[in-house]
Amino acid sequence: MRSTRSTTRNHPLSLWAAALATLLGLLALAPTPAHAAPPAQAAAATGLHISDGRLVEGNGNDFVMRGVNHAHTWYPGETRSLADIKALGANTVRVVLSDGYRWTRNTPEDVAAVIANCKANRLICVLEVHDTTGYGEDSAAGTLDHAADYWISLKDVLAGQENHVIVDIGNEPWGNTNPAGWTDPTIAAIKKLRAAGLQHTLMVDAPNWGQDSQGVMRTNARSVYSADPTGNLLFSIHMYSVYNTAQKVTDYLNAFVTAKLPLVIGEFGGPADQWGDPDEDTMMATAQQLRLGYLAWSWSGNTDPVLDLATDFDPARLSSWGERVFHGADGIAQTAREATVYAGTDTQAPTAPGTPTASAVSPTSLTLSWPAASDNVAVTRYDVVRVSGTTETAVASSTTTGVTVTGLTPETAYTFAVYARDAAGNRSARSAAVTVTTAKDTGTPGTGCSVAYRVVGEWPGGFQGEITLRNTGTTAVNGWTLAFTFPGGQTVTNMWGGTPAQTGAAVTVASASYTAAIPAAGSVSVGFTGTKGTTNTAPTSFTLNGRTCTTA
Repeated sequence: MRSTRSTTRNHPLSLWAAALATLLGLLALAPTPAHAAPPAQAAAATGLHISDGRLVEGNGNDFVMRGVNHAHTWYPGETRSLADIKALGANTVRVVLSDGYRWTRNTPEDVAAVIANCKANRLICVLEVHDTTGYGEDSAAGTLDHAADYWISLKDVLAGQENHVIVDIGNEPWGNTNPAGWTDPTIAAIKKLRAAGLQHTLMVDAPNWGQDSQGVMRTNARSVYSADPTGNLLFSIHMYSVYNTAQKVTDYLNAFVTAKLPLVIGEFGGPADQWGDPDEDTMMATAQQLRLGYLAWSWSGNTDPVLDLATDFDPARLSSWGERVFHGADGIAQTAREATVYAGTDTQAPTAPGTPTASAVSPTSLTLSWPAASDNVAVTRYDVVRVSGTTETAVASSTTTGVTVTGLTPETAYTFAVYARDAAGNRSARSAAVTVTTAKDTGTPGTGCSVAYRVVGEWPGGFQGEITLRNTGTTAVNGWTLAFTFPGGQTVTNMWGGTPAQTGAAVTVASASYTAAIPAAGSVSVGFTGTKGTTNTAPTSFTLNGRTCTTA
């Protein structure tokens, strides 16, 4: 991670030398043989626990984390943040704490207040000690043993919170120096906490600054898991620039699922850095497919502000990264489900929203708005669906009473309706529907445009590119389709910020929900990876909604 006072992603990762070990590590996570018994459990679990390789609640229901990280120890005054995170649909928050080794120690009273704040906002609380970050490579980092002592000192605060709290023993507790050294201290910390009587689900982060680039956690996961006498141990992988291809992401996540070992993406980022571009789309899509949790880094306050989900802790000022995490495909608003431990306190569903109306109808997009629903507590989000006969398809989620729908086909009739949800996950009846026909594509978007195309990096057979679209006119663009032709036989293999389609050399890109709006004099960027031959000549002309753009 890149954070206000941690340099986790600011260290060269020595990744290329470790790539082979990362791939071969898949072989080490074979499922437990039929004759191998699971760890003996001291007592029946009463709170969040592990069952058959899954994180479940005390009632046995799966719990899939959908949330973000919040840097509480460095911003203790930002107590409103948990309510804001919840209002955007999250069901979990991972809270940064300090055991006093490197930063100011969070007191028992402060930790108790954090837990109460999580519970008041109906969030599962993952508490982590950050002082361990990069041990062995960062000389300022503390040990897992020191962190374990801190958790033991909080035993009275944590007691009885097993339904609501997961203990992440130490953040990214080993750097790139001798990452094999991670295994024994991790086992020792687990045993120390269990011997002290903590029964909570424990989370352990991987070495290599959380990214397990050399496969140490993956190779040793079975033995580490078996060291926990309760069996309530959850592994956490942090996915940043190491995970820059779909194959790397899916290989790692599937390895744990196949082995029936519990895993969560405890941190991940989407924006590119100098070491690569994380494939956050595959992370989120695969996590949803496999029903694995994910926690994005981070709410606000990063010294590397590109990773701020909200600007200056303001939920009304989500960054493009924040829009992606909360409102994009497989994002929090679409996929989060509140922990059932909070059920029973609110069983009343909101009223149905009013009938939506359409405006700003273009050939490829439109804006929907609707009268608000009401609820006995509060409406937290609206889910927009496309209706075709008896079939519904989710198209967008919003915390307000409006949304822009993009990626539509010109001169096509669409029918939309809206549901309201409250914080408890109760869903309203469906609103009345509205049918809208998109406009004819005249090839004139009503505004000027310019396009800047650049190659970010190249390697044998492949490259990473970036396209910046600028609205040079005086009217906002709401929904767009970009078209261009590759002159050198290049093909797009993965894209973020837009949805590509390619026929031969011709490429079209439809805007994503979080890049659809380009204000006058504003710009958005689309990144992608692709294949290439011996040359990698840039496209020379681009059209936006059918209109030719200048090139920068």
